[in-house]
Amino acid sequence: MDRRDRLIQEHRHDPYQARGKPREPSACPTCHAVFHDGRWQWSRPADDAHDLVCPACQRTAEGMPAGILVLAGDFHLAHRVEILGLIRSVEERETKQHPLKRIMQVSESGDELQVTTCEASLARSIGDAIHHAYKGDLDYHYPDDGGDVLRVHWER
Repeated sequence: MDRRDRLIQEHRHDPYQARGKPREPSACPTCHAVFHDGRWQWSRPADDAHDLVCPACQRTAEGMPAGILVLAGDFHLAHRVEILGLIRSVEERETKQHPLKRIMQVSESGDELQVTTCEASLARSIGDAIHHAYKGDLDYHYPDDGGDVLRVHWER
């Protein structure tokens, strides 16, 4: 007898996620992160390391973020310097341990500030830090269509 009550997990397609393990050791010629012991890390590359562009550098070069954080409203304009400092400190803290968690770009348009990131979790961490420090309304939008871009919106 076939069971038909199982949940079917949809396949999420992320073209920047490796299909298999890269050869070790490998080093990114752009940012100099090293793939060793099954993960990307900051360390000195071995002399025999293979050149391999890391997913963060690929995303940055192709302009394809994994996370987009949008700050809206007048509050962030009045507190621009402090908020940008908070954004950079969260990135610095995260990037020390995880080389792929990087900010791609910070741009301003009208009363909005947009931060694009190489990892969705970094956009979420920055949004959480801003919300913790300044309160306001924070919203996360995960794509329903199986896409891989997390949108975080904060307003005050």
